[in-house]
Amino acid sequence: MNKRQTRMFAIVSTALASLLFLVLTVDSHRQFPTLTNADDITEEVVRGQNVWHAYNCINCHTILGEGAYYAPDLTKITQLRGAPYLTAFMKDPSQFYDEQRHRRLMPNLGMSDQEISDVIAFMDWVGRIDNQGWPPRPILVAGSSIPGADLSLTQQQTEGEGTASGLPPGARPVAPDNAPIAQGEALFRTAVPTCQACHSMAPGVNLAGPSLAGLRTFFEKIKASGEYTGKATTAEEFVRESIVEPSAWLHPGPMYSAGGVSFMPPNYGEDLSDEQVDQLVAYLLSYN
Repeated sequence: MNKRQTRMFAIVSTALASLLFLVLTVDSHRQFPTLTNADDITEEVVRGQNVWHAYNCINCHTILGEGAYYAPDLTKITQLRGAPYLTAFMKDPSQFYDEQRHRRLMPNLGMSDQEISDVIAFMDWVGRIDNQGWPPRPILVAGSSIPGADLSLTQQQTEGEGTASGLPPGARPVAPDNAPIAQGEALFRTAVPTCQACHSMAPGVNLAGPSLAGLRTFFEKIKASGEYTGKATTAEEFVRESIVEPSAWLHPGPMYSAGGVSFMPPNYGEDLSDEQVDQLVAYLLSYN
């Protein structure tokens, strides 16, 4: 290739690349209103964005991949935690995390009720943006350093985590993939919002929600003590009730409810079929 041909190749390649870039840019801007749900940007959402900036939330948190990495990514936080939990958390973060135990403590920003409501509306809008799957997984606030805590039960069996038999403490062997326990495990990790975003299956590891290990023993204990005020008479009924009617009995502690309403999402009874709930119950009770 001589100099003239080389020059022409460079000019044509640059022109084609520039044209492609221009076309993709225009197409992206064409899709932005739909991808960002622009029609849902209300005055409350705009005020919430101003609150986000006024309190410098981005100095610790990330949204859509932008910000600091000192604290969890909040892109999907409203879908993972829900407005009641976030409201109570922002009013008094010290009720949820202890600096000595968890080695972190979000400061009490002294936000007004209106500011809290607005910033939750903003975060809810952010979480509904079509962001092509970002973040790839929720960033847990606690418990992620527990050996095997982020592995599935089947992974732990394969890789030999936990007891000498290859199972984590208290776990039963998982049946084939078409069995209720295995299907329940899949739901635990894929339901919307995902159960694993708030709950750990490791004994004593409490995240946004209490550990779900040993639910059968836990139910028998609260039933015998008179603490339980729900309608369930068996552990299976108790777990089902906790999934489809979470406020029927409130787990003790300010981290899990406020004003007589559980922070647990109330939509599972509508979004999941009876069979799927049965599968979740089977999986959760497989941890003795």
